[in-house]
Order: sequence, then C-alpha cells, then structure tokens
Amino acid sequence: MEHYNYHQKLKEIWDKSVDMYQKGGRNANMFYNGVDLEFFRMIGANPTEMYDFVEDHCDDGEPDWEMFLLVQSVRRDYFYHHQHGKFSENIITEDSLPAKDDTVREIRWLPRILAKAKAKLRGELPTNIMYGCGGDRGFLKEHDVHPGDFLRAVWAFEDNDEALLDWFVNQSAVAAPPQIQETNGENPLS
Repeated sequence: MEHYNYHQKLKEIWDKSVDMYQKGGRNANMFYNGVDLEFFRMIGANPTEMYDFVEDHCDDGEPDWEMFLLVQSVRRDYFYHHQHGKFSENIITEDSLPAKDDTVREIRWLPRILAKAKAKLRGELPTNIMYGCGGDRGFLKEHDVHPGDFLRAVWAFEDNDEALLDWFVNQSAVAAPPQIQETNGENPLS
C-alpha cells in the first residue's frame, strides 16, 4: 500500500460510490470490490463508514469529500500509530450510547457525540451508527467545531474527559449559559 498517495485511492472509491449512489445504488455491500475492501482494512476503515458519508453527501449536500477525508485521516493515524494496525475486538452497541438529550456541562448531545467519537477513533462503531451523522454535524456546526478536529481532540485527551470538555467549551462558538448567583436574595444580573 502506498501511504503517500492513500488519499488518492480513497478519493477514487469516494467518487465511484457517489456515482453509484446517484444512479440509484442503495446496497452498501454492492459498492465495493475485493480491492476496495482490502484498502479499507489497510487504513482501519469499514465500507459502511464511507457509504454513510456518501449517502448523506448525496441526500443532504454534506458532508463533502474533504470532511470525510479529514475524519478518516484521524482514524487512519490512530489505527497505525496507536493500534499498530490491529482492529479492536470490541464493538459498542447502540444501547450503550448516551441518549440524544443527555447533557454534560449543560450541553445537550455532547455525551453522545463523545461516546461515538471514541468508538470511531478506535474502530468500535457498529454498522448502524455513524460518527458525523446529521445530528453530529448539526451539533458541531452549532458549536463551530470541525468533526475532524473533534476526533483529533478525543485522541489528544483520550484519558482525560475533563480536559477534553475544557477544550470543547473553549473551542465552542456557543458560550455556556451564565451562572446565576444570588447575593442577599437579589439576582446580581438584574
């Protein structure tokens, strides 16, 4: 496998997938040949990940190729440098994910996307869960944090959720709600 040009092979498969989807293809198992599947395995990916991104790209206009590449590059780096080219034997279940309305630091969706990002990074997502789905993209867009940047931060702070949460709050375009403190029964903000 050529590491220097891996993005070109990934782009070829992306373009082929977009073309097949636009022509009515909807069975992810029919999109990829043995060479494609081996390539996915070599970069720590599975074909469903690309299919999900292509499906959303064609149906919703996003994510684009560049977003997919940036997200997949983080996974590829983690796969090579942290997992030494070996897949995790653990696959999470949908039931193990926090609910969509769960909060941490008063931020809805953050616990869920954090769990999904950790699983994506480690290659532990089941085929029915997508890191970077419409809900994830909407959440990250609202906070002006790129999905690739969030995934890289999950890796950087892998063993320290509090530091990751600090990073996210500092990066977020949405300020946390102000804390109301009462003094002598009076609200200092009024």
